[in-house]
Amino acid sequence: MKFTLKDYQVDAVADVLGNLDKARRYWGSDRARSSFSLTATTGAGKTVVAAAVLEALFYGDENFDFEADPGATVIWFSYDPNLNEQTRFRLLEAADRLGSSLVVVQNTFRQEKFEPGKIHFLNTQKLSKTGLLVRGHEPNGNGDDRLFEVPPDERPYTIWETIQNSIDDQRLCLYLVLDEAHRGIGSSGRSAEDNRDTIVKRLINGNGSLSPIPVVWGISATVDKFNVAMRGAEKRTQWPNVEVDSARVQASGLLKDTIVLDFPKEVGAFDTVLLRRGTDKIKESTEAWAEYAKEQDEADAVVPLMVLQVPNTPDSREIGRALDTILDAWPDIGTESVAHVFGEHSPQQFGRHLVKYISPERVQESSWVRVLLAKDAISTGWDCPRAEVMVSFRPAQGDTNIAQLLGRMVRTPLARRIPGNERLNAVNCLLPFFNAATTEAIADELMKGEGSKDELPGRRVLIDAVEMTPNPSVPEAVWDKFVSLPSQSLPRRGLKPVKRLTALAQELASDNLLPDAGKLAHAELHKVLDAAAARYAGEIQEAAHRVITVEGETLVANLKDRSKSFAVFVEEANVEVIEDKYRRAARALGADLARTYAEYLAGQSQADSDEDALLDAHVRIAALGLVPEVKEALERDAESLASRWLQQYRAEVHGLLDERQAAYIQIREMAAGPQEIDLARPKNRLEPTRVRQANGEEKDLPTLRDHLVADADGNFPIEANDWERPVLDKEMSRQGFVAWYRNPSRSSESSLAIAYQDGSSSYRALRPDFVFFHERADGSIGASIVDPHSHHLGDALPKLRGLVEYVKEYGSHYQRVEAVAKVDNKLRVLDLIDQSVPQAIARATDAKELYSSAIASDLLK
Repeated sequence: MKFTLKDYQVDAVADVLGNLDKARRYWGSDRARSSFSLTATTGAGKTVVAAAVLEALFYGDENFDFEADPGATVIWFSYDPNLNEQTRFRLLEAADRLGSSLVVVQNTFRQEKFEPGKIHFLNTQKLSKTGLLVRGHEPNGNGDDRLFEVPPDERPYTIWETIQNSIDDQRLCLYLVLDEAHRGIGSSGRSAEDNRDTIVKRLINGNGSLSPIPVVWGISATVDKFNVAMRGAEKRTQWPNVEVDSARVQASGLLKDTIVLDFPKEVGAFDTVLLRRGTDKIKESTEAWAEYAKEQDEADAVVPLMVLQVPNTPDSREIGRALDTILDAWPDIGTESVAHVFGEHSPQQFGRHLVKYISPERVQESSWVRVLLAKDAISTGWDCPRAEVMVSFRPAQGDTNIAQLLGRMVRTPLARRIPGNERLNAVNCLLPFFNAATTEAIADELMKGEGSKDELPGRRVLIDAVEMTPNPSVPEAVWDKFVSLPSQSLPRRGLKPVKRLTALAQELASDNLLPDAGKLAHAELHKVLDAAAARYAGEIQEAAHRVITVEGETLVANLKDRSKSFAVFVEEANVEVIEDKYRRAARALGADLARTYAEYLAGQSQADSDEDALLDAHVRIAALGLVPEVKEALERDAESLASRWLQQYRAEVHGLLDERQAAYIQIREMAAGPQEIDLARPKNRLEPTRVRQANGEEKDLPTLRDHLVADADGNFPIEANDWERPVLDKEMSRQGFVAWYRNPSRSSESSLAIAYQDGSSSYRALRPDFVFFHERADGSIGASIVDPHSHHLGDALPKLRGLVEYVKEYGSHYQRVEAVAKVDNKLRVLDLIDQSVPQAIARATDAKELYSSAIASDLLK
């Protein structure tokens, strides 16, 4: 893979491979068919997951301990040839070993069977009755064949025969990947004429002389219809469906965190006003991306795009006037920078502007397009991360269409957050024909990802947002203290320790921080293997005997007295058997490490030839792989060396560009436990200034001063409950108070995170509400965490224990670390730096008892 997978993608790949492994074994042993689905919200990288799965299917993968299927051949099926082409490009972009495996099935395709190790792209049009691939004859569902005007001898095999021959071949296992699997399954609401089996259902269930395809894998953001169809399929085992948690996708940085909605507060025609405002926003975004590219020394800046969404039956004169407004406000571009994606695939005249058509999947790469005219959600499978501003001319009843189109604009352009810069992590939507109530409906819809029934933790939809920037009244010493505070990353399921160390070494060498880091890492691990070989010499000698011999049993049947007996035999293993056992060990220890260790052992060998020396080394490594203690020692030392290097080069990594720092952050997160990471100084932050009350009325949020980021007047809007406001008042009245920080509750490089374990031992992130800064007697700046949290919630005690562990590690960075809860109408405080409090928390079974006990104090005393 060319990309480092996100943690949730790693989990999805592992689960999909587990299903495919079971599926191929069931088909190989019992000719049993099976199916499952992969569900993930738009922007989660489903194609990247598929690329990793298919690469492992064809070539194996040591990280997932997955053996290649030499007979695997794949049909990738969608309803649209353009979607197929988009997918093919993304697979090429993601996986470097799939290039020669991608086959677009053209009308000239004439093979008897599909080739193993290939992905064959097909679509509905190619398999329709008028498609050339089906000419000759086609199963019609009645057991006979429908003849076409093209003689069969001109096409030796129709595509249906090729599919059937591939199913029949015992050496092959045919996998069907259904892209956008909710399409083409059919609907009970159709007429009898239209309710015939669709092409997709024919592939799944068979039809006439066509057998069902053995393994079916459906991929979509919404696979409910597919799952229902699979449950109704005869003689097909359902493996557990793979569902990606949308919250983990949002936390990964692949999706923009903030959606800003603007709408008129008065009744009237404000389309021109908001259109100008939208144009100003795209101009500002263009300047911001150019500045970021210059700051990061990048040759190519992100070129943001503005989408103008119009009704399905637009008035060409109104669109012309809208374009006049945009181009007048943005003189740097002209009509040649405008394109449309309407169903009419031809240039369209709008007023005085002749606007070219562009295919949706080409918009992202076509940086000359700065303004895009669209109607509904354009097309399924389309997305455009550089689209950052949308002005919708749809009426207020079109909230679903607006939400669908915005859902195609939420991917981050660089597949990562821009640290501390919320403007570049946001998308703007302006709604000239909406009011407060209808805008709230859209906001509710947008808080959910496509295919998700629940709100996405970490996603914000803001109305009347104002940009906050670093507060000039905050002393630089406070900022120095802020960025020194240790945050924590959550451990992710990811690379094995040896692979993680190798990946870290590659990054350190690439950035010239530690030249030859790979060689140094492997040299250290060779020492570990040498030490393990000495320590477990007896076990390894016994394992080596198993490597170089093959044991078996001979069954002797006596027909005369009908008796049976078994005789054990031992034969010397040939080279092929030894090499197979070596490859198995290499998957366990790491293929690269196994190769370099074999070379190291062969260099020390006294064997008569290089071939014998290498074979002896492979026997030794195969034996090491059979001793569990060797792998445990190797992984323990690999994890330790990676941690030392990460700490040793932390300052140098912090000085790298954002893209390079992101690579090291991912490697940190692939550890067994929480890792220390740096806080990013916020460059800007978007905050709402108004709140809608339960009665529907809106009111301005109160503001406070001395926040680390503030508006142009030095104010920060604060929506505080009846616990938080007393905390703020108390802390601001303390002697030496200088500044405060409302810690973002979402995943962000500028959000202080503390890892804790929930009831299932999984790690989660606690993001304390407030950090306060006070000047000490010696003039230095001290920081304090104060976190109000309800004691009755199920996570109350686990969060307290997480804070205790954090204080054990990093307490010296703080003056105070306090947890606050309301008990009997009093705000009670636990001081976690007080030695007696952590001991009480360790013994506690109920959080409320802790706050009620003598170890807690009253906040307002």
